[in-house]
Amino acid sequence: MRTISYQILTGQEILPWLDELAQLRIDVFREFPYLYDGSLSYEQQYLKTYASSERSLFVLAFEGDQVIGTATGIPLADETDEFKRPFIEQDWNPAEIFYFGESVLRPQYRGRGIGVRFFAEREAYARSLPGHRWCCFCAVERPVDHPMRPPGYTTLHQFWRNRGYQHQPALRTEYEWKELGEAQASPKPMSFWLKEL
Repeated sequence: MRTISYQILTGQEILPWLDELAQLRIDVFREFPYLYDGSLSYEQQYLKTYASSERSLFVLAFEGDQVIGTATGIPLADETDEFKRPFIEQDWNPAEIFYFGESVLRPQYRGRGIGVRFFAEREAYARSLPGHRWCCFCAVERPVDHPMRPPGYTTLHQFWRNRGYQHQPALRTEYEWKELGEAQASPKPMSFWLKEL
């Protein structure tokens, strides 16, 4: 088993990796609870939102020269209006919040501390940016009896709490994507988790 290495990139430094990261997102988000039926073209466009912000962050995890996981972050002020809206409606100041876009890791590498490292790197970066008081991310909400829930599935809620994040059930929104088995995209309920820096 080879050593895991990490690379920290910001803004347009990520452009050479867009195709690889787009495919990684598609592969990992096909799993429950996201069940995402994605396309490379959409993913590339999504990642370009991050690349266009000079203050965005990408933490890449490698085994050898193979990217096996990534975590992203961006000042909420640099995100799209769609992402800022739930915070503005609840009287949060987007300029004080650093948003974690996603943390994706191939299944065979889980349980080795990589996810912990992803959170630590993003929090350290958020602290280095003036004016950021909070880190946040959002997670999809699925019913416990969802027909595609795998046997023995457990949520990441305790992992997030162990990192110091608190669920904010009143801070919620819906995002659309096409999930496995759907003919077209439909809205999915999402809620946010926050940590004060």
